[in-house]
Amino acid sequence: MSSVDDATRALREGNFIMIHDSESRENEVDMVKAAQYIKPQDIAIMRKDAGGLICLAISAEIAAKLNLTFMHDLLHLASKKNSSLSKIISSSAPYGDRPSFSITINHVDTFTGITDVDRALTITKMSDICSDMNNYGKSDFSEKFRSPGHVPLLIAAKNLLKDRSGHTELSVQLMKLADLIPTVVICEMLDSDTGGSLRVGKAIEYSTRFNIPLVESLQIKETSVN
Repeated sequence: MSSVDDATRALREGNFIMIHDSESRENEVDMVKAAQYIKPQDIAIMRKDAGGLICLAISAEIAAKLNLTFMHDLLHLASKKNSSLSKIISSSAPYGDRPSFSITINHVDTFTGITDVDRALTITKMSDICSDMNNYGKSDFSEKFRSPGHVPLLIAAKNLLKDRSGHTELSVQLMKLADLIPTVVICEMLDSDTGGSLRVGKAIEYSTRFNIPLVESLQIKETSVN
């Protein structure tokens, strides 16, 4: 395993890192990169080498300023007019807490929104808005983005790791430790051989092969406390 310093340094330099949550939670490894540095080739690497859902995690503070809320809350509101929705809304996931999903977005300058170029554009433009909430805000967000789209937004818990220990919070916490904009792209690493999640042993092999720092959730928690 790498150190948290290695991970924050890599994030500041615009490089990938990898995060393993824990065996007691999802037991998954995510590929992670600061949103402000995302390029189309990074999206290609994530979809080919990681293979999971490419999401954009943002801090609770940013979500509040943009009036963004969790998808389960939006579905609860919608279920008041559509009772069948209430049957599919889950208050918690099998690993113990509610998912951090919000809405999905495309930037207005994208075409389909799914290409590597389109997703990179959506992500970097969202990072631009989040970088300076004093000059950008709700009006800019609503003018520059469409929903539904091809980039799922994830909202970190307000108190980060004190409230929740998912990859969303772990990634946003590392962004704050690195003194970067708290908008970060994450993607689950999958195993094509087993059809399941990539286990830690194979993740270590990948991180060594490509010189990508791999850190555990406990390391991030301990650094955040100190």
